[in-house]
Amino acid sequence: MDPKNDALFTRAKNLRLHGVLEHWSELADAPWLPSLLDWEEHARTQRSLERRLNDARIGRFKALADFDWKWPKQCDRAAIEALMTLEFMAQSVNVILRGNNGVGKSMLAKNVAYQALVQGFTVRFTTAGEMLGELAAMDSDAALRRRLRHYVNPDLLVIDEIGYLSYSNRHADLLFELINRRYESKSTIVTTNKAFADWGEVFPNAACVVSLVDRLVHHSEVIGIEGESYRLKEAQARSTDMAAKRRKAKS
Repeated sequence: MDPKNDALFTRAKNLRLHGVLEHWSELADAPWLPSLLDWEEHARTQRSLERRLNDARIGRFKALADFDWKWPKQCDRAAIEALMTLEFMAQSVNVILRGNNGVGKSMLAKNVAYQALVQGFTVRFTTAGEMLGELAAMDSDAALRRRLRHYVNPDLLVIDEIGYLSYSNRHADLLFELINRRYESKSTIVTTNKAFADWGEVFPNAACVVSLVDRLVHHSEVIGIEGESYRLKEAQARSTDMAAKRRKAKS
């Protein structure tokens, strides 16, 4: 078997095209065979991306190319763009995006998550409230273990909006258990509007808060974003535009 046909045979084998493999001696030199393999590989890659995108539950988001880098008072653009290379995932590093409401933390996290999906990784995006509420509602240890695996297994987990609500000791213990299971093996992105010193307000009276923060920030990159709400800026711009259109319609 010549090197070219050997490479084609390997591709057909990886695609599990058993009918093609059974008749390989007849098909190996067919001029349409490389195109057939290209089409099948592309179709499977697209189906895999669509399936993983659906499972990830990222939702709609603004592309990074549309982000107004001049709006935040402080935002390390180089650090954000470095995240898009996904090198942090190869090192099982966590990422914490911290800043006030509306500065773009969720949008940036979703862009990184989408890039991971495009590169073939499994991703899960969730809000802290949704995830912790779901885990706390499990009515048996077996059900809880199964649901924990749902969040432990993805290559990249994004936990959005830690700090917007307060949680019980039970929720704090569940978050610690989750972070502990992913510790030094898989990357987690967290967005929060609270400094770590204030996480005691998020999980009041929880004994594990110090350990939780310690485990989360060890091997992590913390990126702070400072500025006014970008959503408020867009709302004000929209209001100004609508007012101008109304004045023009009256004139």
